[in-house]
Amino acid sequence: MKKAKNFLLFFLIFSVFACTKTPTNKEKLIAERVDSVLKLMTIEEKIGQLNLFTSDYDVTGPTIRENYKEDIRQGRVGAIFNAYGVDYVRELQRMAVEETRLGIPLIFGYDVIHGHRTIFPISLGEAASWDTAAVRQAARIAAIEATAEGLNWTFAPMMDIARDPRWGRISEGAGEDTYLGVAMAKARVIGFQGNDLSDPSTMMACAKHYAAYGAAQAGRDYNTVDISDRTLHEVYLPPFKACVDQGVATFMTSFNEIAGVPSTGNKYLLTDILRKEWGFKGFVVTDYTSINEMIPHGFAADEKHAGELALNAGVDMDMQGAVYYNHLKKSLDEGKVKMAEIDAAVKRILTMKFKLGLFDNPYLYCNKEREQQDIMKPEHLAFAREMAKKSIVLLKNEQNLLPLSKNTGTIAVIGPLANTRRELIGSWSAAGDWTKAITLLEGIRQAVSPEMKILYAKGCSIIGDSTQYMQEAINTAKKADVVILAVGEAAWMTGEAASRSDIGLPGIQEKLAEAIIATGKPVVTVLMNGRPLTISWLAEHTTAMLETWFGGTMAGPAIADVIFGDYNPSGKLPVTFPRSVGQIPIFYNYKNTGRPFDANNKYTSKYLDIDNSPLFPFGYGLSYTTFEYSNLRLSTDTLNMNDTLVVNVTLKNTGKYKGTETAQLYIHDKVASVTRPVKELKGFCKVNLNPDETIDVSFKITKNDLAFWDINMNFNAEPGEFEVFVGGNSLECLKTNFWLK
Repeated sequence: MKKAKNFLLFFLIFSVFACTKTPTNKEKLIAERVDSVLKLMTIEEKIGQLNLFTSDYDVTGPTIRENYKEDIRQGRVGAIFNAYGVDYVRELQRMAVEETRLGIPLIFGYDVIHGHRTIFPISLGEAASWDTAAVRQAARIAAIEATAEGLNWTFAPMMDIARDPRWGRISEGAGEDTYLGVAMAKARVIGFQGNDLSDPSTMMACAKHYAAYGAAQAGRDYNTVDISDRTLHEVYLPPFKACVDQGVATFMTSFNEIAGVPSTGNKYLLTDILRKEWGFKGFVVTDYTSINEMIPHGFAADEKHAGELALNAGVDMDMQGAVYYNHLKKSLDEGKVKMAEIDAAVKRILTMKFKLGLFDNPYLYCNKEREQQDIMKPEHLAFAREMAKKSIVLLKNEQNLLPLSKNTGTIAVIGPLANTRRELIGSWSAAGDWTKAITLLEGIRQAVSPEMKILYAKGCSIIGDSTQYMQEAINTAKKADVVILAVGEAAWMTGEAASRSDIGLPGIQEKLAEAIIATGKPVVTVLMNGRPLTISWLAEHTTAMLETWFGGTMAGPAIADVIFGDYNPSGKLPVTFPRSVGQIPIFYNYKNTGRPFDANNKYTSKYLDIDNSPLFPFGYGLSYTTFEYSNLRLSTDTLNMNDTLVVNVTLKNTGKYKGTETAQLYIHDKVASVTRPVKELKGFCKVNLNPDETIDVSFKITKNDLAFWDINMNFNAEPGEFEVFVGGNSLECLKTNFWLK
C-alpha cells in the first residue's frame, strides 16, 4: 500500500510539472519543480534532505551509522556516500524512491580524487604536468568510470594551496601556487561536470576544503589556521572562486578554523563571500562530522548549538554527523533557526537532484551495460600511462646518463618501491584495485627484449631498520652496468591524517642508497612519494633522479618509457623541495624583509647552518634536451590601465632530442601600498620543439594580472614599476622592467 501511495504522489508531482507552462529559462523550470516538491514536504522530510550518511560498503572516516538503510526508508537522508556498484546503488535508490512517502531520489557521492577504477597520478603529480587539457581529460575519464558504477557526486577537486610539505594532504592538491591552482581547478571541474549534469557520464564536483585548510599550523592535519584576511583572499580563495566561475555544483567546508572561527560555522566564508559576493548557487556540505567538531574547537556548547551555528552560517548538508538529523527540529521549534533557512538549504539540494536528472529517472546512473563496458577500458589505461609520463619530473641527469639504451648490458632494479603494486596508486585511490597496477620492475622488463638481463633486489623495507636484504642488494648492484634505485614513501604516509615531522626517506632507505652508490655504479634514483622530500644527500650523490610521485595504475610502464627515452620528460615541480625540514614553510613567492639575504652580512635574513635556497625550486624540471631563453622584450615599457602589454621571449631547443618546455612568466610589483611577493606566476605556456628549432613565445599582461588586495582591502592595480621574469623555473629567469601608468 505504501508503495502504491508513493507512486501516486510521484505521479501527482509530475502532473503538476507537465501542466506547467514551459518557461524559456531552464533554471526557471527547475525552480518551479523544486517549489512544487517543497510544498509537499513535512519538516521531517525537509530535514532528511540535509543529511549525508555513509553506507557500510567503504570506510573513509571514524564513524559509521549502521542503520542508514532504515534512515533511507524513513526519508531521513538526502544523499549516501561510500556506496558504488550498480546493483548496490540501485537497491538503495529503490528504497528511497519506492519505500518513502514522496519518493525523492538520493545523490550518491564518493572520493573520486585521481581516478575511479583506472587510477591516475596523485593530484600533485597531475599538477606537475602543467597540462590543463590532460588534467581535464583525467577527470573526464574518472567521471565516466564513477558514473558507470552508480555515482553522481565526487568530493573533488581539492583546491587547498599548500606551502608546508609536512601536511599529508598536499598530495591531493595542485601545490603551492595560486595561479597554477586556479588553472587546475578549472580543468578538474570541467572534466567532472562537463557541460550538462543530466548527462549520465558526468557528475557533480565539490570544491574542497573551504577554506585555507592547507595553511594548518606546523603542517599538522586538522590544525588551526591563523592568517590575515589579505592572505586569505590573495593566496587561498582564488582557486575556489575559479570553481564558482566554472559552475561547480557543491562546496565542502574545511576542518580548520580561521582567525578563531571554524569554517563550518563561518558565515563570513559561507554566506558573505561564497553566496553574496561570488554568487554561488549550489549547495554546501560539511566535511566528515565537522559540525560535531565545533564542540572541541570551543566554538559550540553542544551538538544542537553546533547545528544552529552551521545552518545559520550557510551549511546545507551535514556529512555523517547526524546533528541536523537529531537536533534541527528542536532548534526550529525554539526559534534558533528559521524555516526560511531550512527551505533554502532543501531547495539548493533538490535543485541539484533535478539538474542531475534524478527526478526524471532515479536510476539514470544504474546502467549495467555501462558498468561492464566503461571500466578500465584500454583507452583509459593508455591515457593513464600518458598522464603518468607527463607528471614525471627529471630532477638531475649528470653525464646525460638518461635516457638509458635498451641495449644496456645489465640493469639492476633495487629498492622497496621497485616491485610494489599497492603504493603505486597512492592515497585516496577510490575504487582502484592496486593488484592491477603495473610495477616499475614489470614496466622495465616489458620495455626491453627478453635477452636483456634485468636483476632485482628489494634492499630494505619502506619503514623499519632491518638490514637483512641489504647485502643482497649490494651484490646485485655490483653485477650491473647501471642501477635503478626506487625509494620513497608508502601510500599511507600521505593523504588525510598523514602528516610527518620528518620528511626525509623513511626507514633505512638512505642507508641503502649510500651503500648502492658506494659501489661506484651509475645510479638512477626513482622517487615515489606524495610530497616534497628532504633528500639533499641523495640529490647530490645520485647520478640521475626522477620524481614520479605515486603514478597510478600504469606507473611502471610510464616510468620505463621515460627511463629508456620513449618519452622525453617535461614535468615541472608544482611545489618547492626544501633542503631540510628547518626551512619549512618554504615557497617561491615569499616576501622580502627589510634585511634580505646577504651572504657577506650576518645580520640579514638567513640561517647559520644552511642556505636559504631550496633544493629544487618551484617550476623546476629538466629534459633530455636543453632549452635556451633569449631576447626578452616588451611591446612597450609603459602600460596604461586599459591597455595590454605583450611579453615576447625567444626559446630555442639547443639539444639533441625533441622536447617540451613549459615557459613561465612571473611578475614583481616593486613598490606598493602593501608589500608584494618577490615573484608571482602570471602565465605559462607548453611548447614542443625539435632540435635546433626556435620559436617566439608570447604572453599578455593587463592590469588584472597586476591587481592585488591593497591597503584598504580593495582589489586594484596600482601605478608603479614592475619587473617581468620569463624562464624555465622560478629561479632561473630573464628579467626586464615596465611601468604601469
